[in-house]
Amino acid sequence: MFAAMRAEGEAPSGAEADTVKGDALDLPFDDGSFDRVIAAEIFEHLPNDTAAMAELYRVLRPGGIAAVTVPSWLPERLCWALSEEYHTVEGGHVRIYTRAELEAKLKATGFHIGPHHHAHALHAPYWWLKCAVGTDNDTHPAVAAYHRMLVWDILKAPRLTRTAERVLNPLIGKSVVVYLRKPLDRAGDGV
Repeated sequence: MFAAMRAEGEAPSGAEADTVKGDALDLPFDDGSFDRVIAAEIFEHLPNDTAAMAELYRVLRPGGIAAVTVPSWLPERLCWALSEEYHTVEGGHVRIYTRAELEAKLKATGFHIGPHHHAHALHAPYWWLKCAVGTDNDTHPAVAAYHRMLVWDILKAPRLTRTAERVLNPLIGKSVVVYLRKPLDRAGDGV
């Protein structure tokens, strides 16, 4: 990923990145190691999601900001209804969050909850198609055609699809994104 960013001129000169293998319940980083953390589509896979949230809290420095994404309730609920395989496969999704439930768990961890938004509305129908025809059936004509459209959209970002996604995100956005801040102290006085 970082090599691709560098090739596109998106990585600052002299910046470096490294890949680290770890466990979300026992991250291989010291307390307060990061100013910013993104936890994208992780917690719905973990039986002990609150322990992983505590690890996210631990590795974020006081005053640091995190962005957490999980599948949105309605699009995810439809996937579960369309396909048993979608959510029973090993390593698959073990829960469906409401935004309120996610925010309550993150708040109980100690985070201050900030704004939220929904994203990836154009991806929701793709997953509904996959769930309807079989999650491993990437060659189904409808799935393959929709995938080509998504790739085209990502690469070209045409105004029509970008506008459609902005309009549809609050309704069928595949992901909900919640922004958090770790207080400067545990009591939360210093934010």
